[in-house]
Amino acid sequence: MIQINDVFTWERTFTKEDVLEFGRISGDQGRHHVEPDERGRLMVQGLLTASIGTKIGGDLNYIAREMVSEFIRPVFTGDTITCKITLTNLEQLEGFKKVELKSVYRNQQGKEVIRGSSRGIIRD
Repeated sequence: MIQINDVFTWERTFTKEDVLEFGRISGDQGRHHVEPDERGRLMVQGLLTASIGTKIGGDLNYIAREMVSEFIRPVFTGDTITCKITLTNLEQLEGFKKVELKSVYRNQQGKEVIRGSSRGIIRD
């Protein structure tokens, strides 16, 4: 049973193969996603980074209706990103729950890379 203020986390380290495959699937193949920087890293697509939260959504059987993301700083291959999602509102209706979530994504140095919010439902 989920409740307001419940917190869910998931972590992922991005690889070069992840970035190239996501670029192939999404079509997002900007130079910064396919040409390594001076340290040999590729910049991870913002939506690929944001997809960490979809694992948590899937675990909750959450159906998003609105998602807002603020992309604060870049993520590169080799970075480990932790997504922390907090359930901020919950309303039981007939046959489903209306849910509101806040998310914060941080890199391995603890720096925010994305913050966001989402509204949706969870069917009973």
